[in-house]
Amino acid sequence: MKVARDLLIEIPVLRHTEYITKARQILRDEIFREIYVVTEKNGLLGYIDATDVLRVTETKSNVTVEGYVKEASAVLPDTSLEDVARAVRTMGTDSAPVIDENGSLLGAIMLSGLFPILIRRQELRGKVLDRMERRVVSCNPGDTINKIYSLIVESGYCAFPVVRNRALIGMLSRSDILRNGRIRKTLDNASKVTVESVMTTPALSISPDDDIEKAAEMLAGYDVSRLPVVADGMLVGIIDRHDVLKALSL
Repeated sequence: MKVARDLLIEIPVLRHTEYITKARQILRDEIFREIYVVTEKNGLLGYIDATDVLRVTETKSNVTVEGYVKEASAVLPDTSLEDVARAVRTMGTDSAPVIDENGSLLGAIMLSGLFPILIRRQELRGKVLDRMERRVVSCNPGDTINKIYSLIVESGYCAFPVVRNRALIGMLSRSDILRNGRIRKTLDNASKVTVESVMTTPALSISPDDDIEKAAEMLAGYDVSRLPVVADGMLVGIIDRHDVLKALSL
């Protein structure tokens, strides 16, 4: 049976003395939601996440990452995947750091890689209605990409349903933005590229009356982090991988 070392990947890391602007550049250019911070000898100190880093708007800053570090629930290479999932669920992150017996960082396990294995091992019961978030942070097709980065900072989410008169017309994630090379120039030049020109459409969606098992299979099968919930053509909620983790009997 697979354990933590089987899903271990290399990830960007930062020394605790490095500048927050470097962290911001990594998070704008890479898909990772968090970056792990280490000492000069590679000992794990914790992590910083995209929301905190994107709050720093200065292009030049002498502020180091040390003041933004949050405690991380680390696991060892032989840790079971169920225990890895508990660590991710506790932190509310998209990854878990893996350390050796001396506390040195070896890499991380991504929730996106862990999730498909877990839902095959565990029985899921209940409806989407039971686990979905009803207060949805959404955006409009005419919103600018700059506004989306503000939404990421304000909400902590990295993907948003795009709605027109409450009807779902698309989905926009940070990954969509990163895949579009011209967006980086947009952020620097504060130009007016809109959500509509970047969003993914048509958006995947699910009904509140569907089984949560179906939501889990769609999240895993399409490798998306969040799934809009639609009833009678209207957006009524959203469900993500963490909502499904809470439904697992770990």
